[in-house]
Amino acid sequence: MIATNAPVAEPARAGDRRVAGHRPLLAALAVTQTVGYGVLYYAFAVLLAPVAQELATSAAAVTGALTLSVLVAAVAAVPVGRWLDRHSGHALMTAGSVLGTAALVAWSRVHTLTQLYLVFAVIGVASAMVLYEPAFAIIVRRIEPTRRASALLLVTIVAGFASSIFLPLTGLLVAGLGWRDALLALAVLHGSVAIPLHALGLRRGGTHVTTVDPHTGTSGRRDAWTDRGFWLLVVAFTAHIAAIAVISVHLVSYLVRLGHPPAFAATMAGGLGVLSVTGRVVTTSLRRRWSTATVTAAVFGLQAAALAVLPAIGRSDLGALACVVIFGLGFGVATIARPAMLADRYGAASYPSIAGALALPVTVSKAAAPLAAALLATSAGGYTAVMAAAAGACALAASLLAIIGGQRTHVVAPAGHPDPDGHR
Repeated sequence: MIATNAPVAEPARAGDRRVAGHRPLLAALAVTQTVGYGVLYYAFAVLLAPVAQELATSAAAVTGALTLSVLVAAVAAVPVGRWLDRHSGHALMTAGSVLGTAALVAWSRVHTLTQLYLVFAVIGVASAMVLYEPAFAIIVRRIEPTRRASALLLVTIVAGFASSIFLPLTGLLVAGLGWRDALLALAVLHGSVAIPLHALGLRRGGTHVTTVDPHTGTSGRRDAWTDRGFWLLVVAFTAHIAAIAVISVHLVSYLVRLGHPPAFAATMAGGLGVLSVTGRVVTTSLRRRWSTATVTAAVFGLQAAALAVLPAIGRSDLGALACVVIFGLGFGVATIARPAMLADRYGAASYPSIAGALALPVTVSKAAAPLAAALLATSAGGYTAVMAAAAGACALAASLLAIIGGQRTHVVAPAGHPDPDGHR
């Protein structure tokens, strides 16, 4: 059942000495998330053109492989979450690292588009096993509620620089080795870092603070499925990630349409990653005074306002900069808000499967929204309608989270089963 007015744990500050005992665990996850995202996701942007050229196909056809990977990861997140409900994460993430490394080697040897799509289906499965969702599940399970905010922040701050590291690194490797040998080098890097850290670092880092009871876990999932607040979270985060995905893909093109030079537009878009780190730090600090839902709702509302006024003031350099900065501060907030809100609301025992279920529509939205935006821009004769739709999605997400923010609820385990975070 759901208890109202449960106390909200005060988050620790990033770098708080209270997380010191978990540093080996957090260091391992921070490194593997950075390498995992850098190699399994961001490197694709650099490899797109040479792969398309050698396979004698279009960039759009090759990009479809990445879309397939994202969709496969979304579907795989559900069984991965249920598996994590009952098992430790280090074995799963170790196996995923091995699978991802093997897929990178296979990618370096593809000669047809069909082979490429098969490889990326495997990369999608590996991504579901090693990237944020299972990493967050381990953090929720092993770190006490008062320390989770700092732990999530530390890992995502480091991983937030994955694109800044691996885009230029992949470019250098492709220029020096060619794309096939560059992929082999990335596979060696990924395997030599991710496999041992997942196999050893996660086994040794930190201690469990939850005892997983399959009956309690099933009850926790049932509580979520019948909780109106869960479905508000689903709609809110699905709408918000759609807006994020649209801006990620189309911001440069829109700023150019507004009259800005391509270099300026690219610089503005490139700053979103750095701004996302700043936004995560600010959001975590504000959680000392307000609930995660309330703070996140305010951030999403500011993003909606920034996108709404961008068509009006974005033709000037200062106007475009202001809108991009405001939007960028919320660019990565959902990444740490989702696990924090799910853990606070439903406890840790069922977190993996609940988070996996939420990840499915969110990830599908991430994959489909940029294409839908392109079709809307074509039919509407410009990007103004796209910006309005993205602003509306952020506003919807803000409104729904504001409703949840006023509830301050927490799922309580059935009688006789203390929930994993110590509440009755």
